[in-house]
Amino acid sequence: MTPSLPPAPAFGAALPVASSPEVLKFLALRRSASAVTLTEPAPDAGQLHDLLRLAARVPDHGKLAPWRFIVLEGAGKAAFAARLEGLSQDRGDPTLAAKLAKLKIPPLAVVVVSSPKPASIPEWEQLLSAGVVCTNLLYAAQAMGFGANWITDWYSYDADAVAILGLQAGERVAGFVLIGTPREPPLERERPAVAGLVTYWPG
Repeated sequence: MTPSLPPAPAFGAALPVASSPEVLKFLALRRSASAVTLTEPAPDAGQLHDLLRLAARVPDHGKLAPWRFIVLEGAGKAAFAARLEGLSQDRGDPTLAAKLAKLKIPPLAVVVVSSPKPASIPEWEQLLSAGVVCTNLLYAAQAMGFGANWITDWYSYDADAVAILGLQAGERVAGFVLIGTPREPPLERERPAVAGLVTYWPG
């Protein structure tokens, strides 16, 4: 049973700032699940609604919401994959079709589309905000008890593939977030040594 979320706070409501050991523990142990291990069940309609609401709670300079979601599930997802298979055959590259397994196997995919808006806010900041949406969605799905994986692949960059998705001029795929129930727990992978990535500005 998925814990119920608190209602969305009203605009201007005072929100608590408090320590959350459970969140810190989650982040310390978080691991993406392999896409090809994801199976049913996927989030139901209510859970997906909650996930997208959480995904949208990100830093967004200028309050532009420079991103949107495309949900791929069921017959629609299968039809999209079939059209990508057709594209891969047209390209004459068998490796392209093989790479579709990560998309075809999981029961649910949410495409996060970066959709920068004309504004004084630099486009780079708007692109970063779309990336954070992918992260929030990935983490929220895992916190809800599902497995999830954020991927891109050739169909994120191929002009014909993104046209099938209905992307408009100036839009780009920030990521496909694949969600389902993992058949097996993910194994920890090698992580960077943070000490080697940190410097302190001397002032």
